[in-house]
Amino acid sequence: MEKLKNIIRIGLLFAVLAFLPIAQSDAEVIFEADSFQAIGSANANGWTTWAQREEISPAFLVAELPSFGGAGSLAISGNSNSAAHGCWVKTVAVKGGEYYRFEARHCEDTVPDPRTDIVARLDWRKDDGNRSGRPGYVMDSGRDGKWQIVAGTFRAPENASQVEIELYLGWSPQGTVWWDGIKLESVPAPPKRMVRVATANCYPNDNATSAESVEEFAAVVAEAGKSNCDIICIGEGVNLAGVRGKNYTDIAEPIPGPSTRRLGEIAKQYNMYIVAALGELDGHAIYNTSVLIGRDGKVKGKYRKVQLPREEIEAGVTPGESYPVFETDFGTIGMMVCWDNQYAEPARALAIQGAEIILMPIWGGNVILTKARAIENQVFVVSSSYSQPSAVYGPWGEVLADAKERPGFAYTDIDLNEEHPEAWLGNMKHRFVRELRVDIDVPGY
Repeated sequence: MEKLKNIIRIGLLFAVLAFLPIAQSDAEVIFEADSFQAIGSANANGWTTWAQREEISPAFLVAELPSFGGAGSLAISGNSNSAAHGCWVKTVAVKGGEYYRFEARHCEDTVPDPRTDIVARLDWRKDDGNRSGRPGYVMDSGRDGKWQIVAGTFRAPENASQVEIELYLGWSPQGTVWWDGIKLESVPAPPKRMVRVATANCYPNDNATSAESVEEFAAVVAEAGKSNCDIICIGEGVNLAGVRGKNYTDIAEPIPGPSTRRLGEIAKQYNMYIVAALGELDGHAIYNTSVLIGRDGKVKGKYRKVQLPREEIEAGVTPGESYPVFETDFGTIGMMVCWDNQYAEPARALAIQGAEIILMPIWGGNVILTKARAIENQVFVVSSSYSQPSAVYGPWGEVLADAKERPGFAYTDIDLNEEHPEAWLGNMKHRFVRELRVDIDVPGY
């Protein structure tokens, strides 16, 4: 539990791809506030306050310090009330269908879980004041000294004419947050970010050596390369599958090693990325490891399978200890291997760290769980399997490509800048991160 909490705290820096930088000359500032003066008890330079009812209202004040930029900041205190929840509010005119980039800074004291307790939201409104579409949740986007930056680019709903900037503190009886450095800009629409993603359906048969099995996978990868695929996921245990009478102890090899070198030749030839899982030997330990091979043919990263089934434990395989993500020239990816799919935590940890695509070599498993991992985390999932579909799944679990022929492959073109909101819930990729509770201690967990 504590490891996952730490992953979430770190990963929020990378959680949203919508934070693409916009050239300063292309942005028009429509609202900016970094200086505040108290006017009455609950009003500061046009800001008002909101709480669902008086009994759970936090304390609002304009503080002299700390401050970012000009004098003062907007403070909210829990007021020794564990149920306190409320926000500062500022209404700004916008144009429906246009894109806006929002940025703010906050620092806090004695807030139990800043990820859920401190939230910035853009609540789109129509002329009559009623809600237009679903609110946009703003994600963490780095730090500026003691100040946490939150930022994001959002598209206003077509019928929106105004937006309520909402800066929250909730459920922190002894906590205080200070908001400052607030800016809303009109920006151009983000460009498309296209990537051609492929999955392989290949299971070698009756080979005497690992090299022979790897060669069969390499042939499928080469065909995908001829179709200009940017990245392909191939199977689990590529140096074990189809090798007669062998187990991981017999075939495990260093990384880099012969299998990654051969696959690297194909990656370099076709200028593509390859994800493959294989038995890795490191000292006395054997791991079930997924590797990312870059367009230049070199190993760019590896993930050692964390969730091991009993069968692999009995076979002498050692579990990994982390869920890394990796940057490519098109976006951020994560990797899982087979039994990881049985549990919610691996995919969750990758998505929270910013993975946009999860590639999963998998011997076999439950396809419903594979779809669930995509839906839960609003990511693309690519599986390459021997007994379940080798497919590319969209953020709502829809099949985008399915490699039905063996040996064979299938690919699809996806836009990593396209959002996939749900009509009644909004953008769940953003909302999920802000509402996920991992601060609750579970006895025995």
